Amino acid sequence: MRVLVLGSSSWLGKLVARQLAAGGHEVIGLDRRPWVDPPDGIETHCADILKREAEDVFRTRKPQVVVHMATVTWLAMRGEERHRVNLGGTRAVFEYCERYGVEHMIFVGRHSYYGAATDSPMVHTEDEPPQGLATFPELADLVAADLYAATALWRMPKLTTTILRICYTLGPSGQGTLAAFLRARQVALVLGFDPLFQFMHEDDAAGAIVTTLEKRIRGVYNVAGPQPLPLSIVVRETGRKAVELPEFVFSRVLGHFGFPQMPRGATTHIKYPVLIDGSAFSAATGFRFNWEDTAILRQFRELFPPPHTS
Repeated sequence: MRVLVLGSSSWLGKLVARQLAAGGHEVIGLDRRPWVDPPDGIETHCADILKREAEDVFRTRKPQVVVHMATVTWLAMRGEERHRVNLGGTRAVFEYCERYGVEHMIFVGRHSYYGAATDSPMVHTEDEPPQGLATFPELADLVAADLYAATALWRMPKLTTTILRICYTLGPSGQGTLAAFLRARQVALVLGFDPLFQFMHEDDAAGAIVTTLEKRIRGVYNVAGPQPLPLSIVVRETGRKAVELPEFVFSRVLGHFGFPQMPRGATTHIKYPVLIDGSAFSAATGFRFNWEDTAILRQFRELFPPPHTS
């Protein structure tokens, strides 16, 4: 299969591209950031998804499958530009897919789509709506992109569309929301709260995306790894020391005194769990993760030792 990977210069994008190439697929990478020294056999293009150069890749290379990973979080980009990339870019990708005869589109989303709130279900299934946007508006454009992707299931019946909502990832890249939280000089918890956190290894997340392509499933699926752990255990097992702070103090120290930079709305995600049921994806594809939680946390601790032990 000829596969176009959007967001191929990200760590997860590179993993997906390499796994696809190893599986015998013809892989084309597209990202606004250059991929320096890609492996032999992986063709790369550097372009903004909303620019003509990106559409030209669809027009000239005629991919059969598109893996859309070119969305960003508040960690990477702020405000209007993030909205342009996430929602505007996703809309453009689907238009290109329809215009140039793509057969299968895989939208890689995030489990944070569901939001965190006091009245949220303990475990989320795929048919539940997003919650918590009133308290965490920085998620709005990612949620909008996810919802727009889901409309393709009925708007574009000839296109096999798959939406994956993947839990947090950890691995050698040290990138991502959870990794950034844990790599800060100090790890703050909200006093009186210790939510369960769900995560999986980067290699397993890439494997889930590749499996989706091979099984060619259609619909919305949650992708989860090992059983969730209390956040305090995650912090401890990565060699960090948690600093418990009253909520009114927590929101004021973000980005200061060695604490991670986070929007104030992210406080709800440090208070309440966002857990997903990944059984439908496993049943549809036979997917099984390879990395257990203890091994993931041990690897992270070894690769990114806390400042006081380095």
